[in-house]
Amino acid sequence: MNAPTFEIPTEMRDFAEKSVDQARNAVTSMFGTVSKTAQQLQVSSQTAQASMHSVVAKSFDHVQENANATFDFAQKLARTRDLREAFELQAEFLRNQAAALQSQAKDLGVLAQGALRPAA
Repeated sequence: MNAPTFEIPTEMRDFAEKSVDQARNAVTSMFGTVSKTAQQLQVSSQTAQASMHSVVAKSFDHVQENANATFDFAQKLARTRDLREAFELQAEFLRNQAAALQSQAKDLGVLAQGALRPAA
């Protein structure tokens, strides 16, 4: 006794094959998009990291400049002969440092804006 055979209609097989092809194309497209997005994130991350490195390096330069200015001031102060000369020296140092700090803040602001711009 032979079991009856049931044949799947051609239209149904064609529909199933077409559905599998569409699903494969959709998944392939999704993987391509995910890969491109991951690459863009990596590039953005590297750009932001390089920009932040510039900010940190510039900050260290400013710290070194300020330390040198302070040691120069201390050395000059140690050589003063009277209080008037010491006060004049201190006033000059404070004016110079205020100007330097203002300039340094501006430099760091420009660098920080540049670092944030590519990330945005």
